[in-house]
Amino acid sequence: MPASGDGANVTAKILFQFDVDSLASTFDAVVAIDSGVDHLVTRAGVTRDNVETLVHGAIFTRGIDQLHQTAIFVGGSDVAVAEQVTAKISECFFGPLRVSVLQDASGCNTTAAAAVIYAGKHIDYASSRVAVLAGTGPVGKRVAELVARLGGSVRLASRNLQRATEAANSVVERVTGADVEPFGIVNTSQSLDMLDQCDAVFACGASGVVLLDAATIAKAKSIKVAIDLNAVPPAGIEGIAAMDKAKLIEGIVCYGALGVGGLKMKIHRAAIKSLFSGNDRILDASEILQIGQSL
Repeated sequence: MPASGDGANVTAKILFQFDVDSLASTFDAVVAIDSGVDHLVTRAGVTRDNVETLVHGAIFTRGIDQLHQTAIFVGGSDVAVAEQVTAKISECFFGPLRVSVLQDASGCNTTAAAAVIYAGKHIDYASSRVAVLAGTGPVGKRVAELVARLGGSVRLASRNLQRATEAANSVVERVTGADVEPFGIVNTSQSLDMLDQCDAVFACGASGVVLLDAATIAKAKSIKVAIDLNAVPPAGIEGIAAMDKAKLIEGIVCYGALGVGGLKMKIHRAAIKSLFSGNDRILDASEILQIGQSL
């Protein structure tokens, strides 16, 4: 039976860190503690099939008027599994018995929000077109979604046109009226075609993959902003260093992964703090962007 509603004076902020990996992320644990939680409870190997008992333990042990002092963070390296876990958590709630949830596996939402905010300092999305390289990955898809929500046109690129098309369609399904065009890129000529008339380019690929060489981006005369979210050499966009932050290179304002990382960390901490402002928040990419914009 639930123990909630027993009149206890509950003030401690408890964050449950549900990690889909076999070992819970120490990175996420440090950020949670630095965000001011009183108690951090970590669970690794969380799946859609085993999360229900964990959720019930979180929502049945405090009174309804105290549940805003409990929250859940879903993390890990597999974003697709984390999304499944987050969906299942929502299904476990009923009536007022619920707590706020933040999903940020692999830092996908906070990283995308920070990158989009920085690029937005230099262009007006409502009148701009942006290119998203490696747009089928977790960060790339969220960058595309956030740009579309801000009124920008998106060219979403992948080495596989079918995957790019599927990712573009998923953004269109989530964002009413989104203008997202898929691109399949296997050579420099196709990269130039994609960058033509684009105002900004985001590189969201895996470590060790050069998505755009210096010679190609130099020929893309319309590009005003370039953001590379790969922190491990070689750079995803050749010529951008990880620490670059609004650095002007050949007339283009450039950001590297660590240059974006400071804002990403601020957004991450602010998002965790916001979980305790109520017991009914589900924070995904668009909500996290709003938090970042408010900082």
